[in-house]
Formats: sequence, C-alpha cells, structure tokens
Amino acid sequence: MTRVALYARYSSDNQRDASIEDQFRICREYAKREKWKIVSSYKDAGISGASVILRPGIQRLLQDAQCGAFDIVLAEALDRISRDQADVATLFKQLRFVGVPILTLAEGEISELHVGLKGTMNALFLKDLAAKTHRGLRGRVEDGKSGGGLCFGYRVIKKVDERGNPIRGYREIDPAQTNVIGRIFRDFAKGISPRTIAKTLNDEGVAGPEGKLWNDTTIRGHVKRGTGIINNELYIGRLIWNRQRYVKDPSTGRRVSRLNPESEWIVTDVPELRILDDALWQAAKTRQGEIADKYVNVTEAIREHHAKNRLNSARRPRSLLSGLIFCGCCSGPYSLRGADRFVCSAHVTNGSCSNGRTIPREELERRVLAGLKDRMMAPVVVSEAMRAYAEETNRLNRERRSNGETWRSELAKVEKQIKVLLRPSKRACSSHP
Repeated sequence: MTRVALYARYSSDNQRDASIEDQFRICREYAKREKWKIVSSYKDAGISGASVILRPGIQRLLQDAQCGAFDIVLAEALDRISRDQADVATLFKQLRFVGVPILTLAEGEISELHVGLKGTMNALFLKDLAAKTHRGLRGRVEDGKSGGGLCFGYRVIKKVDERGNPIRGYREIDPAQTNVIGRIFRDFAKGISPRTIAKTLNDEGVAGPEGKLWNDTTIRGHVKRGTGIINNELYIGRLIWNRQRYVKDPSTGRRVSRLNPESEWIVTDVPELRILDDALWQAAKTRQGEIADKYVNVTEAIREHHAKNRLNSARRPRSLLSGLIFCGCCSGPYSLRGADRFVCSAHVTNGSCSNGRTIPREELERRVLAGLKDRMMAPVVVSEAMRAYAEETNRLNRERRSNGETWRSELAKVEKQIKVLLRPSKRACSSHP
C-alpha cells in the first residue's frame, strides 16, 4: 500500500488555525479514494510562505523523507508548500532524489514545469502583494494614521464604518504611559544612563512596552533607525514612516533590515499626538550627542589597536561558548562583560535577575571541555555512537546501490538511443549503388 505524508500551512491574518485542519481534511478524503495509507502529517501554522528554511514542519518532512518514512507528499496546492521559487525547486530536487514525488490537489503531480511556471507566478504574486500593501500603508500614514504597530505612549482607538467593518490606524495618547516617557527623557537629559533608568523602572514595577521588562536598549535604541524611546519623533508630533525596508537573507530565510534614503521617508505632522515639548526633546538630543562623541573617540582608539593585530579583523565568535551559556536563575543568556568574564545579561541590562555571579571565560571553558571529554568517552555513549554510525553507513550504502541501479538503467537507455541514431537508415543505404 502506498504510504503518504500530508503537509499543510497557513500564514495570513485572513486565515485561522482551522485552515490547516481544512487542508488535512480534503487531503485525507483524496487519500481515502486512492486507497493510500496516511503515515504522517506535517504542518506550519502562522509562518510565511516566502521561505521554507525556517519552517520546522517542512524540515521534519525532509528528514523523514530521506529516511524512507513515506512514498508521496500530498498537499492542497503548491503555494501551501512555498511561494519562493528557489525553495520550491530545491525541495523538489531533494524529494525527487530520494524518490518521493509531490502531489497536490490543485496541480496534480508536480513536475519541472510546475516548479518553473507556478514558482514564477507565486513570486510575482508576493511582489505584487508587497507593493499593494506598501501603497496602502503609505496612504494611511499620509492621513496621519498608524502605518503598523503601536509604540509606547499610545493606545488604539476602535472605530467602525457604516457597514460595521473596523477602521484601522487611529490612536490616542495614553496618559499613564505619558508620565513614564516624560520621566525617562528628564532622567536621560540629567545624565542618568539608560541601564540605570531601566533598572529603576523595573524595581518600581513600572510595565514596559507590551507589558515586558525595561532594557537599556529599549530606551537607547538606534539613532539612525529611529528606534528606542529617546529616538521616537512621534513624541514631538512627527510621524516618520518608511525609514527602513526588510529583505530576506537567502542563506537563512530571515528578514534583514536595510535603511532607506532619507528622500524616501514619509514625514507627517500629527500635533494631536505630541507628548513632549521641544525643550525637553532638545535636552535629550544634546545629551545623546555628547555620548556619541565619546563613543566615536573610543571606537577610533580601538580600531587603531586592532589594526596592529591582523587576527582582530577576522570574523570569529567572541568565545568558544558564545550563545551557549544560560543563567541558572532566570534562564536568560550569560554573556561576556567587562574583564573577559561571563555574567547574566538580565542582571546587567535591567536588574530583573538577582544572580550577579560571574565566572572567568578561561575557567568556564576548561570546565566544559573537561566535562565533555569525560562524558563523551563513557562506554554507553561510545557504543551508541558506533551503532548510529553503522546504521547511517548502511543506509548510505543501500541508497548508493539503489541509485547505482537507476543510473545503470538510464545509461543503458541512452546507449540504446545513441545506437539507433548512429545506425544508417535503409533509405540511405539504398541510395548508394
């Protein structure tokens, strides 16, 4: 009996969790009519179709296909698998290599023709959708409405039209959060660091954006990108939109921000949303400029020092265990700070964790490597590793033999066709005396 794996995905706001069950339902009905056995189902909920790289469901499907867990992949349509042309082509090649075809209810069995034409159509659809969305948001911003998202200090105004449909983009000042914003700007202008401000707010139980804890980066942000509390010009009645755009990194599938030229920014005056007066805003900007000047001087000194050592210019992790150490109290990341020592980032950035213990990098690396050496050489671990190695070697050998038979069969067909082409025809022979 043919073994089939089902795949379903939904992502847009117009869809819902039940959409995946609807896709599975019609695929099950099709498999039942064909008398196929459904052995597994894979799904990705609320994830864009622009890339398959970051989707856990599609990754598990590929892994199981390589292990021979099923014979066919069944989905509602090709765009449910991916709308990215390169991803569709890569997935198609990988599944075809292990002998697993893709079948969809909308297109039938997927071939190179579907990959080329449907992939191009889906790519054009995404590009057109992005352009229309951008155009609609621009019109909303030029009317003084929100272009997406809600920053700290404001709340949404819910309105409906004559048909009862929601009207989006309206917001108003939140008085409670306004007091916090004014306090942050005054403290920063006085010379209090963002880290100290964040720790004080957390100690007092003041909720941050989206109800989360305050961090120094939440306050400091990024000057050029206009992020962070002290860089938000909406607080002085200026709505700035289209500062940056997002592009997909083809190697990771993640979105990466890119700054737009200032000529492409959309700036709208919204005096009804002003929270701060010009004097307080300018005082904070002056303080920010002083900090930037000091940073430039320190950065230049560091660059001069690094220029003397060519190894410093090479891109490498800050340490052997970068990104792998976590706090035992709050489960937050432990990072290198100060004199080459690991410390809890939450304790340093916002004081939300009471764990202030530090450990030298060299000592931590020595402990970890010693522990790995002892545990990795344990008899149970070694035997399991040998067993897994033997299984993988046998699987690769079976796959190689199977592919070898296929290639020999294809070679025989090609050689036969070559002989037919080279064989002189009877008409050509009869033309000679």
